[in-house]
Order: sequence, then C-alpha cells, then structure tokens
Amino acid sequence: MGAWLRKKAVDEENPDDVPTGQISAAIIAEADGETSRSEGTTEVEAASKPDVESTTTGPADLEQALADRQALIQMCLYALDRARSGGVVERLEHGLAAIGVRALRPDGERFDPAVHEAGGAVATEDPALEGLVAETEVVGFADHDRVLRAPIVIVYAKKAQ
Repeated sequence: MGAWLRKKAVDEENPDDVPTGQISAAIIAEADGETSRSEGTTEVEAASKPDVESTTTGPADLEQALADRQALIQMCLYALDRARSGGVVERLEHGLAAIGVRALRPDGERFDPAVHEAGGAVATEDPALEGLVAETEVVGFADHDRVLRAPIVIVYAKKAQ
C-alpha cells in the first residue's frame, strides 16, 4: 500500500493536527510521486479562454440555427399535445412564449376561416353569438406573426328551425 494511503495516528505526527477536509500539497505531491514541492501547487494553464468568441461564420450557420429552432418548436408542440399534466403544458407554453411562439385560443372571437379551423358547431338562438368561436378544441400556435398551427374551434351557428 502506498504511503499516502497509510493511516497514521494523530499523535505520531502532530497532536494538534485536526482534519480540515482539505488535502495538503505534501499529500498531493506524494501521491503524484514527487518528493517535495516548496511552493505548493503550481500554476496551470487555463482550460479555456475567458472571452468566448462567436462560432458563427456566415449565412449557412444562421440557416442551420433557424432550422434547429423550428425543429425544437415542433418537438415542443408534439410534447405539448401529449402532455397529461396541466403544469407541464403551462411550462411548455411559457417556454415557447419566451421565444415568440404564442398559443392561439380564439374563444369569443369572430370565426375567421383564414386563421381558424372549424371542428364543429354549437347551435344558438342568440344572433349576437352567431359566427363567434364558442370554444377551442385544439390550441393553435403562431411564431411571431406566422401561424404554425391553426386552432381547431367550435363555432356558434344559428339554431335550425
């Protein structure tokens, strides 16, 4: 067994020697096979540069970053559709909103076939409700101004007589 692993009684070396949780330079030198080190530890070259430079080199990198962003957004939407926990859904929506992707829940808005997909209708006798979105069945999403997925909605329709 190496000398650095051998347990010595406290009173053999120094009775005032109390463990501090720190490893002394002498123990490190002995473990490294060195005889002594008068200065303690030696300076080591930094592992990395303190100033990080951009690795982006041109338009191809920007295109790749945008493609990666879109793939991650689509993966988040996939996960969001399958999440069973309201907390997980909320966290995913909050994270997407932080990068400019907002949920579309047009409840109470006028139905617009250009931005909404009709999933069904609910009859109403109130003419003021006719043509309004009654509820959102499937949440839609927009990345800034670009619709990624139209919300699927239930629309108020005039009751058939």
